[in-house]
Amino acid sequence: MDRLEGMRVFVAVVKADGFSAAARQLGMPLATVSRRVIELEADLGVRLLQRTTRRLSLTDQGRDFFVACARILDDIKDATEAVSGEYRAPKGEVTITAPFGFGRMHLQPVVLEFLALYPEIRLRLMLVDRLVNLVEEHVDAAIRIAELQDSRLIARKLGAVRIVLTASPDYIARRGVPGHPRDLADHDCIAWAALGQLPRWEFQEEGRVQAHQITARLWTTVAESAVAAAEAGLGLVQSTCYQAEPGLREGRLVLLLPAFECPETPVHLVYPSNRLLPLKLRVFFDFVIPRLEARLAAVAQSVRGCGSP
Repeated sequence: MDRLEGMRVFVAVVKADGFSAAARQLGMPLATVSRRVIELEADLGVRLLQRTTRRLSLTDQGRDFFVACARILDDIKDATEAVSGEYRAPKGEVTITAPFGFGRMHLQPVVLEFLALYPEIRLRLMLVDRLVNLVEEHVDAAIRIAELQDSRLIARKLGAVRIVLTASPDYIARRGVPGHPRDLADHDCIAWAALGQLPRWEFQEEGRVQAHQITARLWTTVAESAVAAAEAGLGLVQSTCYQAEPGLREGRLVLLLPAFECPETPVHLVYPSNRLLPLKLRVFFDFVIPRLEARLAAVAQSVRGCGSP
């Protein structure tokens, strides 16, 4: 069989999330598309796809093979355009995901600058507060604010964020400054998490991270909502430093209990492990990475300059 053609059909099936949609996109009969994938699996000696009446999913071997195939096909396309003289500028679609707050505040402004410079690139921006499977959801790269677990991903560290406790000057004037995490029991707190989760805030004490249960005066599912409530004087809020930084910088918030903060959380840009990157991703990474590094460094410096009461 023509393995390269089989790879092309396989990638189209995965991206289209089905044989029928892939057949329409490729302009092939459905039976031909199905036969190409079956022949590819037989040639490789592995099952690439799990087929059910309701959905299509990749096997573990299929996930790895899909990533490799997609990159190989992109490399072939780039090389063909370069050699033939057709290539003039990076083009195609790039998909990146990030946590909602960070994406809205820091990634989106950089993305808009990038798109202004590269008119032939289209970009899908997935701002979601969940762990996205890059292969299964056909995502090129992700911003992860966490300790990394998946060793199959290539990671570029962009910086780190602090988890900070803040409140408004008005609230502190009325209720006083907590001197220790145990003092939270005497304060109004603003929680942000999925409703139903036990509201607990973590602090570092004597080298150990300990969780403290809080009583939430207000409970919201969005961090920006919680920070806005704290700025309005409702109570204490724990958030990332980039969420609190505008309020700290402009005096709407003050920093509390900095000596008890947990270790910083790293921020990485991650993408599936491959030998080569398509040109559209190379230019995207070259543009985005230094700008996000600079933004995180500026946030860190700004928050460091905000003393506690």
